[in-house]
Amino acid sequence: MKPTPAFAAFSAETPLRSHEIARRDPMETDVEIDILFCGVCHSDLHTVRSEWAGTKFPCVPGHEIVGRITGVGSAVTQFRPGMLAGVGCMVDSCGTCPDCTAGLEQFCSVGTTFTYNSPDQHTGGVTYGGYAGTIVVDQRFVLRIPDSLEPAGAAPLLCAGITTYSPLRHWNVGPGKRCGVVGLGGLGHMAVKIAHAMGAHVTLFTTSASKISDGHRLGADDVVVTRDEAALTEWTRTAAPLDMILDTVAASHNLDTYLAVLARDGTMVVVGAPPTPHPAITTGKLINKRRSLAGSLIGGIAETQEMLDFCAKHDITADIELIRIQQINEAYERMLRSDVKYRFVIDIGSLRA
Repeated sequence: MKPTPAFAAFSAETPLRSHEIARRDPMETDVEIDILFCGVCHSDLHTVRSEWAGTKFPCVPGHEIVGRITGVGSAVTQFRPGMLAGVGCMVDSCGTCPDCTAGLEQFCSVGTTFTYNSPDQHTGGVTYGGYAGTIVVDQRFVLRIPDSLEPAGAAPLLCAGITTYSPLRHWNVGPGKRCGVVGLGGLGHMAVKIAHAMGAHVTLFTTSASKISDGHRLGADDVVVTRDEAALTEWTRTAAPLDMILDTVAASHNLDTYLAVLARDGTMVVVGAPPTPHPAITTGKLINKRRSLAGSLIGGIAETQEMLDFCAKHDITADIELIRIQQINEAYERMLRSDVKYRFVIDIGSLRA
């Protein structure tokens, strides 16, 4: 076991602080990565504050990891020292169940091992994430970061990118399709960029009039401010129904507004995970026009690599604010105020300073 510096939460009520964790010695199929950047996901905040059940303390968050490979096991064939690599939300799965063999490791029937706060199949402890100096991961869960992508901006692609790319791809968003995006935060701004690059007509729904210009800059054809009831009513009256809506908001809100603007056989896909439930939907919104309400969880490893290559082709990275690790508690408070455009990324070099 090798010691590495980290930042950890020790309870739901106390700030994250400096800590030291142990990483396993690389085994024959392992890749050892010196972490350069780690994105800050709302899931990190939910977890360290025990807003989702099951947080094990101390907790080292972080699942949007980009770094440089420093060592590989004897059986590793796809990676070599010096390569830029990424680790997303998963670090292990059974590899043999129907979900894993279909390339959907995120749905592993035996149980996915997530990058942090999961039982560690190798050490018997708990997994620790990317708010740390290094990480050791089986090669099956290591991703190649294309050289054309700026590393810090690429980090959020490993969660925010794949969380939005996977449902857009699964529901066949592309030329001739009308796609709605609810919310313009860390997930929403990626959804707008990716849906636009896929060739869809993109409508952004936001509660904030201040995000109209940004929505258009990021690729939205239409921006609808939902707090402006007159504008929402006028858009609903004049615009064509939407084929698919991707709801990225991580706070409880009324889904009926958006279900009502779906076309026949349209689907609304929820990817935001609020700590309290959404209000009950009106079932008539689904029954009328045979609409569907669905959910989606990140993507498998092959699809995540496909997403990274797609983003490289279309020159897509996240809009980020780079911070030092010592600013993480302040960053969490700012996230709660939606005071970031649009993703915090930690410069892990600051951990070693």
